[in-house]
Amino acid sequence: MGAKKGNWRRGPRLGVDYEQVNWDLFDAFASKIAGVDWDVALFQEFPPSWRGRMADASGAEAHRALSGRNWLQPLTSLIGRWRPDLIGSWEGGSNSTLVRRGAGPIAERRRIVLTRRPELRVMALTRLESGLCLANLHVSTKPASAEQELTTAAERASDFAETNPLLFGGDFNVRPRESDVFDRLRRRFGLARPTAPDRLSHLLVRGLEITDPPAAWPPEARDIVDPDTGLKIRLSDHNPVIARFAGMG
Repeated sequence: MGAKKGNWRRGPRLGVDYEQVNWDLFDAFASKIAGVDWDVALFQEFPPSWRGRMADASGAEAHRALSGRNWLQPLTSLIGRWRPDLIGSWEGGSNSTLVRRGAGPIAERRRIVLTRRPELRVMALTRLESGLCLANLHVSTKPASAEQELTTAAERASDFAETNPLLFGGDFNVRPRESDVFDRLRRRFGLARPTAPDRLSHLLVRGLEITDPPAAWPPEARDIVDPDTGLKIRLSDHNPVIARFAGMG
């Protein structure tokens, strides 16, 4: 089972080897995702208008939970496709979960609000017909708020999953080396294990056997090369995390 996350709208200014671009990067991102073997993919800060196109390109079923800055949809999505730099993050975002047919189909979808201030943060809860439950979340950036939201999210996700296996993943905005919240999630909810001590994106599981532990791609794996300039474009602001589990059915 693989999971990918990130914010992919334009290449950041990372140095002379990278370029800032101002066009829609859907095709490049979809091609990158299609080249990876995965059953379930979790995305945060995902452009809402990409849901159907990415599901079609991946041969997957989608669950989208809208997050912040979505007041003027679909107008902002149209501007985002035309001039990404003009609209920026005001195109809106979502936590979107994709499930390929080998793992699905999806039996139930829920959207949980974790907090409304200072910015709306949500969690997408997805139940598959196999019984596997998925929690896809993106919490606040301040450590104290992030820890509280993670605890609340884990409680809601555990209640949703009941005794079924649970995958709890996303952008936690907390590094294990700087917080004991991961120990608390393990003791209270049985969720293990974090990706790495210095990472913000994690895949925690309960009731699944970890066959390949969660690991982040190297930074260059999220890059493409512009054939016109030879410069790199970075497709995600976080290194994607991938893992494999057994016992999904």
